[in-house]
Amino acid sequence: MTAGNPVSAAPVGPTGLSRRARNFVEAHGIRLPPQEIRRLREVWIAHGIPAAEAERAAAFQDRWGGLALPPAPFYEGGPRVLEASCPEGSATEGWSFDAGDCRVSMGYGFVIGPDGAFGIDAHRWTPLHASTDGWVESLALAAHARVLAETVTRIRGEAVDSLDLRGYEPVPEVQGVTDNWWRGKDSLIALYRGEAVGFDAPRCLEAHLYAGLDERGLYGD
Repeated sequence: MTAGNPVSAAPVGPTGLSRRARNFVEAHGIRLPPQEIRRLREVWIAHGIPAAEAERAAAFQDRWGGLALPPAPFYEGGPRVLEASCPEGSATEGWSFDAGDCRVSMGYGFVIGPDGAFGIDAHRWTPLHASTDGWVESLALAAHARVLAETVTRIRGEAVDSLDLRGYEPVPEVQGVTDNWWRGKDSLIALYRGEAVGFDAPRCLEAHLYAGLDERGLYGD
């Protein structure tokens, strides 16, 4: 970046996202000046971090670093700004790095796991989505469904396990692992299981039912 020629705060939706998610990032995101992780790469390697892990954190920063998105509907809003940190771990346990600071004081942080999954480090590592793309797709889908649904119902605790998902199919773009989205005939259901699994606390289960959706609400951008 040259002096007097600042990077635009308007982000460009990364390739590989759905059209809905790209539009969400570009319409509602803000790109802040990211940390220059690649300048630290050689320092990390000199301190024993594998080159592949340093590169993985740098690649995350290239794609997501500095991106601030609207709050998520669960997990107290998710990371304030997506930002990679120095990888931590071992060859035995695998290597992970933080995905960005929390918006509020919480009992866990947001982490990119050894296999690239986006998750939380509660009492145990809990992957939410198979990648950060999946997390962003989930944010975009929640924003989309909230605007177009006739009703939004929150279901908490063990009642979540009583939801009848017959006739529903998983929404593939969110790459659900512990969390997932399900699409039905005229509704979408978001299942947030991460805190319940990460803390062994069934009371933390939560589902959001977006009902009264038409074709655009179910599939559109």
